[in-house]
Amino acid sequence: MTLIMEFRIKNHLLDGAIHCPSPNWSERESGDIVDLLVIHNISLPPGEFETDCIAHFFCNELDTDAHPYFAEIAHLKVSSHLLINRSGSVTQFVPFDKKAWHAGESSFNGRTNCNDFSIGIELEGTDFEKFTDLQYEVLRTVSKLLMREYPNLVLERIVGHSDIAPGRKTDPGPFFDWEKYLKSLK
Repeated sequence: MTLIMEFRIKNHLLDGAIHCPSPNWSERESGDIVDLLVIHNISLPPGEFETDCIAHFFCNELDTDAHPYFAEIAHLKVSSHLLINRSGSVTQFVPFDKKAWHAGESSFNGRTNCNDFSIGIELEGTDFEKFTDLQYEVLRTVSKLLMREYPNLVLERIVGHSDIAPGRKTDPGPFFDWEKYLKSLK
C-alpha cells in the first residue's frame, strides 16, 4: 500500500504523517536515550472514531460544550508522539527527540517517569473492540522505522500503557493483538 511505503523519519519527524504540533511536551534530559515504545489507545468522545477531538485534546483546544466527558478531561495537559487513526492515517504531535506527555505516573524495569525515555503511539480505539488491519500495518511500518532510527528500541522494550502503569491504565486493551504485532516486527 503506497500510504505505508511513503513514511520515513527525518529530523525526528515522520515524513508522511500529518503534523499537528502540541504544546504539551518538554525537552529530554541530555542523558535520556529513547529505549521504550509505549502503545496506547484513545477515542474521543469515548467509543467514537474519526473525529478531530483527539487532536483538539492534545493541543489544549477541546470544546468542553461538545460532549459532557470533555469537561472532565479538558484540564489535562497530555500528548503523544503519534496517533494512528482507524483508516491508518498518522498524525504527529511531538518530535521523537522531545518528551511527549503520554505515560503519566509510570515505571519500567525500575525506572520511573517513562516519558523521559519513551516514544508514545496512540491507536484510535478502545479496550472493547478490535483494531483495524490498516492500523496494524501502519504501526508495524512506523515501529520498524523507529527501531532503525533509535537502536535501543528492541522488541523487549515495546509495551502497553497497562504494562508501565498497571492498575491505573488498561490500554491498549485486550483486543490489541500483541502476538500479531510483535511477530510482524521480526
